[in-house]
Amino acid sequence: MSGVVEGFLVIACVVVVGYAVGRAGVLGSSATEVLSRTAFFVASPALLFTTVAQADVSAVLSSALIVTAVTSSLACALYVPFGWLRRRPVGETTVGAMASGYVNAGNLGLPVAAYVFGDATVVAPVLLFQLAVLTPVFTTVLDVVSVREGGRPSWARTLTAPLRNPLAIATGLGLLVTAFEVTVPELIMAPVGLLADLAVPAMLLAFGISLHGSTMPGRDPESRGPLVVAVVLKNVIHPLLALGLGSLLGLSGTALLAVVVCAALPAAQNVFGYAVRFGQGVTFARDAVLVSTVTSLPVIFAAVALIA
Repeated sequence: MSGVVEGFLVIACVVVVGYAVGRAGVLGSSATEVLSRTAFFVASPALLFTTVAQADVSAVLSSALIVTAVTSSLACALYVPFGWLRRRPVGETTVGAMASGYVNAGNLGLPVAAYVFGDATVVAPVLLFQLAVLTPVFTTVLDVVSVREGGRPSWARTLTAPLRNPLAIATGLGLLVTAFEVTVPELIMAPVGLLADLAVPAMLLAFGISLHGSTMPGRDPESRGPLVVAVVLKNVIHPLLALGLGSLLGLSGTALLAVVVCAALPAAQNVFGYAVRFGQGVTFARDAVLVSTVTSLPVIFAAVALIA
């Protein structure tokens, strides 16, 4: 249990620093956008490349990957009809879908896995699926939506959106390195790794800065319903789907607990970072990340207590 608490405390400390920075105003009024853009265009592509390029494919291609792929996709997809029925903007609906199934596997999942299971590689399937599939897909959709709001883009621009997405490009390069077992010189990997280390702190700081002067989550009646739906999907439905599918595939004990705990992780700060980058559902993303982080703690404790 100590690993779960420690992971949450690490995140909380950096977010609090960001809040203090925002309150002091030392980085100026554009700090959230600048940090988010830095993470999106520089640090996150570096993180994606190093993670995917160094992935152990044999450890990732397992039943856990099937559970992750199916349940994450379902959790994301289940939000879409609600957003459509409530006539929410397409960009906000996209952000809500992402918040419903895109988990904080990096800066929270890794320490939780290391302390709860004694093996950080249990989150490898989650990381790879999110980085290789969900991230390029969602950021491409957000890119197209943001461009459409400024005027209808050409079909050529829409179809080539993934080729202009730095996250999709970094993921593709990483997959090529892994598939062909290319050894990247240390002279290249060292600076790329250094930039990758900036991704998580930059997004957490940007998130903390955005909390200064913001209203309490759910105070706006228009956003309250969508926020509740996204949090329920993330913190309740997603882990239940993982429990059901994992059991159906014959997983038990630690293997089953691992997929359920990974599914119970809160929405990732990446959701907020991408929302800021494309100017879509920023407040909604911030609230979903904050509320799902708070509510995921008892869910993870319950999963460990019941399944273990």
